[in-house]
Amino acid sequence: MQIKNYAKVDFSDILPVPCPCGMSKRAFIQESDGEVSFHVVEISIDAKLHYHKKHREIYYILEGNGFLELDGEKLAVEPGSSIMINPGCRHRALGNLKVVNVSLPAFDPEDEFFD
Repeated sequence: MQIKNYAKVDFSDILPVPCPCGMSKRAFIQESDGEVSFHVVEISIDAKLHYHKKHREIYYILEGNGFLELDGEKLAVEPGSSIMINPGCRHRALGNLKVVNVSLPAFDPEDEFFD
């Protein structure tokens, strides 16, 4: 059996799961051997402040206007904005947003902490 050197997913086939920010569809965790994951997240108004000890996240805003709260500072975001969040940064989204979230290494629920 030959293994392909790429992976493709159809997000319409992925069921959303609850996350601190709303609902997330996650892909490529297994396919990348845990090195990276790609998420499409529908962010709700009541996103919970959290942080990661190991994960670095990159957010790309697809839809909506709002704010990212980053270590207590509110940063305005709009479609086309991209923000990198380093490990240890307490963060949450405020507003109704649709974002792409890339997590390095891949998302692991054991690396999600709340104060």
